[in-house]
Amino acid sequence: MTIKEAILKSLEDLHKLLTHNEIYEHIINKKYYYFGEAKTPASTISALLGDFIRKNDTRVKRIKGKQSQYLYYLAKFEQDLNINEIASNITETSQPMQQNKKQTYSERNLHKLLSSYLKNKKIYTKTILHEESKNSKDDHQKWIHPDMIGIEFLNLTSKVNKAFMKILNKSDTFKLTSYEIKKEINTDYELKKYYFQAVSNSSWANYGYLVALEINDNLKDEMQRLNESFGIGIIELKSNPYESEILFQSKFKELDFKTIDKLCKVNESYENFIEMIERMLTIDERNYQSVENELSSFCDEYFKNDSEVKEYCKKHFIPFDEDGEIG
Repeated sequence: MTIKEAILKSLEDLHKLLTHNEIYEHIINKKYYYFGEAKTPASTISALLGDFIRKNDTRVKRIKGKQSQYLYYLAKFEQDLNINEIASNITETSQPMQQNKKQTYSERNLHKLLSSYLKNKKIYTKTILHEESKNSKDDHQKWIHPDMIGIEFLNLTSKVNKAFMKILNKSDTFKLTSYEIKKEINTDYELKKYYFQAVSNSSWANYGYLVALEINDNLKDEMQRLNESFGIGIIELKSNPYESEILFQSKFKELDFKTIDKLCKVNESYENFIEMIERMLTIDERNYQSVENELSSFCDEYFKNDSEVKEYCKKHFIPFDEDGEIG
């Protein structure tokens, strides 16, 4: 029996939510696998459980329990175990812990992770601060403000082709995206609330995404349904931003220029970003590089190397993935 077979057999035997240590102890007690002189066999079990999740092996699922410890189970037992009810109870009973987490890192701390992930995809981003807008105390304005906006330019290598495309159809040379960022999505209620906030905040953009660092695996089916119905995509952000993943792609829609105009009037950063895009699209080739450099300086900061990522996460108490480390 392989280690993975031993893990699956243990989950089958015990028929409940289990930590990686509990699975390890069961394997030892039942003598399903001999670890030999392995120094950290329990950590091996943890890493292999992580492999099931990362590789989308549908046999195994997990939820986050108290003290942010992962609990694993077989997907075929999901209904028997009342996983959605358990997840809701864990969220409610662990509220004091969540209060402490809010004191350690904020949603704003996640912006640099997202900007680094998107910069790697050649997307320029800019954080839009709601409190800097006119009438910022009006709560209704929160539903038109994105947390972050992004611009992706069509990659054209030929100077003639660039000029030709700009004359032919400027909208084909760039795409604008809106991002709504949350720390975690644990319950169906949170998913619905955050998703429709993203729907509202991205009404002006070509694409809209809801982004979160921690997402309950049990919500994937509902995310897919919402995505198919309303078109907002979902990104699972990672503490190593380059391992972040688009779970569901956003659906394209035409720009809403009335809402863009409204946002320009109430938020100077948003207006400056739109003006910078206009300059990029109309500048002649001789000055293109200087304007591109200006845009890059205006946009959000991003990490230059992995060491910066690790230091930043430690400084802001952003948790690393339990099953892996940035390196």
